[in-house]
Amino acid sequence: MRFSHVPRSIRQISTHILAIILGVLLTAGTLRVAPSQAEPAPVAIATESSLAQKPSPANAAISNSSFVTAAVNRVGPAVVRIDTERTVTRRTVDPFFDDPFFRRFFGDSYSQQVPSEQMRGLGSGFIFDKSGLVLTNAHVVDKADRVTVRLKDGRTLEGKVQGVDEVTDLAVVKINAGNNLPVASLGSSGNVQVGDWAIAVGNPLGFDNTVTLGIVSTLKRPSSQVGISDKRLDFIQTDAAINPGNSGGPLLNSQGEVIGINTAIRADATGIGFAIPIDKAKAIASQLQTKGKVAHPYLGVQMVTLTPELAKQNNSDPNSQIQLPEVNGVLVMRVIQNSPAANGGIRRGDVIVQIDTQVITSAEQLQNFVEDTRIGQTLQVKVKRGNQTQQLSVRTAELQNAQS
Repeated sequence: MRFSHVPRSIRQISTHILAIILGVLLTAGTLRVAPSQAEPAPVAIATESSLAQKPSPANAAISNSSFVTAAVNRVGPAVVRIDTERTVTRRTVDPFFDDPFFRRFFGDSYSQQVPSEQMRGLGSGFIFDKSGLVLTNAHVVDKADRVTVRLKDGRTLEGKVQGVDEVTDLAVVKINAGNNLPVASLGSSGNVQVGDWAIAVGNPLGFDNTVTLGIVSTLKRPSSQVGISDKRLDFIQTDAAINPGNSGGPLLNSQGEVIGINTAIRADATGIGFAIPIDKAKAIASQLQTKGKVAHPYLGVQMVTLTPELAKQNNSDPNSQIQLPEVNGVLVMRVIQNSPAANGGIRRGDVIVQIDTQVITSAEQLQNFVEDTRIGQTLQVKVKRGNQTQQLSVRTAELQNAQS
């Protein structure tokens, strides 16, 4: 259509109508692209609808918060409280009777006062067998004169320590309450990933049946980094709140399966707790059931991880009494007398770089390697001693009395 053939008045009306139509379209387009803050309802409704159809994983987890309830309901009846009693004798010397002159008349039996003190402890545990077997930490029940186990249903039973392993800080306690007790479902710590949900259940500070929620912060945290170098463990680290009294209680995944045993905390930190992986606990518990103890092989050395950088720092120090090879390996700081290492010829200052065919680069790796060997097995240990390389034969022995 050509406007030259249309009267001017009509052309003006048409122009106004076109302007109005364009204005309406632009306004409508603006509303669709950027609705005003004064009227957010249409956008909110559309967003909620779309989320309802396709929820993101984060929103799904938040909306499905009942997974914690389901997990606790599944395992909670099997979680127990453990109370212990122990008589401790403290020997104090009386200065009066310490004098040899008075001991001539009264004898040595009067030279010391022997007061006794009743020590009480508190921990957690969980039933892992219907016959009444409870898994907990060794430090919860070790050396206790009396162990009392309280079930969630209120029953209180005497517990008998069936086996303790201080090296892995695990213990098995037996209670007699029939053969139909609730049992915790054991998962696999091998399937755990950093970021997974972690649910701690136990009796922190005596507050029974307490549940805390967090995530798995990291895996395979060596016990030496945790500050308990006398243990042979790689921990699951979690930020789920763990406090004294939680020891021995289960750490659960989102399905309510036990993935770890809550064991340690850092007193100087918040949100840093540690659990023994359940796969390790299963193996130890099996031996404690049948034998009452666990036999651990050992070499008999105190050691630290050595790197070329650390060796260079040592060698450049004018006060250093020994020159170290600038390699990756394990530096022997001390050799225990009459140990397999001493009998095999390992010396202080040696750097262990290989055992059999396995290259050794850290103290944790060496400890784990030895732990997986048999007692009495002969190992070929390659060490760097100054500028020389030595090949030594070391026969492992059984670890006794928590030697390192």
